[in-house]
Amino acid sequence: MFKKVLIANRGEIAVRVSQALQEMGIVALAVYSDADRKALHVMRADEAVPLPGTAPGETYLNQARLIAIAKKAGVDAVHPGYGFLSENAAFARACREAGLVFIGPQPEVIEAMGDKILAKARLAEAGVPVVPGWKGDTSDLAALKKAAAKIGYPVLLKAAAGGGGKGMRIVRSEEKLAEALAAATREATGAFGDGRIFVEKYIDRPRHIEFQIFGDKHGNCVQLFERECSIQRRYQKIIEESPSPALTPALRTAMGKAALAAARALNYEGAGTVEFMLAPNGHFYFLEVNTRLQVEHPVTELVLGLDLVRAQILVAAGEPLPFDQKSVRQRGHAIECRIYAEDPAHFFLPSTGRLAQFSTPRGAHVRVDVGVRRGSEVSVHYDPMLAKLVVWGGDREEARQRMAWALRRFAVLGVTTNIEFLARVVEHPAFIAGDLHTHFLEEHSLDLSAPERLEAAVAIAAGLAAAGPGGEARAAAAAAGAGTGPWQNGQRWRNS
Repeated sequence: MFKKVLIANRGEIAVRVSQALQEMGIVALAVYSDADRKALHVMRADEAVPLPGTAPGETYLNQARLIAIAKKAGVDAVHPGYGFLSENAAFARACREAGLVFIGPQPEVIEAMGDKILAKARLAEAGVPVVPGWKGDTSDLAALKKAAAKIGYPVLLKAAAGGGGKGMRIVRSEEKLAEALAAATREATGAFGDGRIFVEKYIDRPRHIEFQIFGDKHGNCVQLFERECSIQRRYQKIIEESPSPALTPALRTAMGKAALAAARALNYEGAGTVEFMLAPNGHFYFLEVNTRLQVEHPVTELVLGLDLVRAQILVAAGEPLPFDQKSVRQRGHAIECRIYAEDPAHFFLPSTGRLAQFSTPRGAHVRVDVGVRRGSEVSVHYDPMLAKLVVWGGDREEARQRMAWALRRFAVLGVTTNIEFLARVVEHPAFIAGDLHTHFLEEHSLDLSAPERLEAAVAIAAGLAAAGPGGEARAAAAAAGAGTGPWQNGQRWRNS
């Protein structure tokens, strides 16, 4: 087993990995940029080494510097977390060449699945259902128009080398095709340095369902059931749950078999996710393989009673998977909400500032994975996710009610957050009914819009009451003179 592991990441995932390592008796080595000198992940690690600078390119994305730190510190392995270098085949290969274990899948698999066109072709050969599409030369506009017409409008233009909504355009008629192609190519080139575009059939009102996969170096491979990730903004997930309310036992079995076929075709090692699009008619199609641990892995952990980060470490060290297909069973229901420093009322733009207050809910079956604390600075340099709020219930409605309760007791002051918005989503009738799809937020945008004005007295009272001993008295005094104007100092939220 490893003695020391470098965590090539920051924020809540670095905190999460540190805990898993320390529980296993392994020294957790953190790295930090100038902006993160006082960050929570630095405080929670056993050792920490600086990465001079603030920009990701000179810090958390600086492969040579990270490997030099790892070798000098005498670490055995590198855990990339998610984001940054977690799906970078060159970094995984560089770790291997430096004699370090990369806690993730093989570089060859990362490379193969990083190209969406090749990934689709490879898994189609393995019998995994794929969306009808075309991967010809998009510079030939006549050929592209012919292919799109054959597929049938609407079609989706997608970047071959990326994800996260970059280089993606929905086209509903031939007249809009050339303009959309130019925009998608331009965006893909800027985001990924690769302007290749391919075409797929666009499915209206699809659900986004992903299956967790896990493999080891001994040929063992399992699928750990599904997560529903249909609540998204700008193609990025903000609420995930397991099990999916859309899956029948038969459909769950069929999708699980497809995910397992994908994992076996890749001879997959470590944690990964096979993502599918589920059409309203019940047909499902392969989207991509994420060759890393997912942000939303806690919902799987809660419904299965597993520690996926621990399993990652064991597998990377050469040990067999600590579970098999027969032993894993879904129990109850889990929901995760991503807490971001962003303003839903202004296109989810990031919010920066110092956290004057950061108080998380506590209760049975409530888990909060945090990357910040009171006094932390939320900067412009990195992803604005503050925490993940995850709850478990005996069934979906119990979990949903617990999530609504917990969101109302999450206090953040100093930056604008999406907490109130998330509360409105989980309390929306369509969410309660499980009527989800990837354009849920757009379809229900009017219902989910925040009131233009919120009584300042309510927000001030809630914030001060959460601030500790004596807070209630200060809250009463503040509320008495606050009036009813709009609350301007950060997050709109309420407590009860």
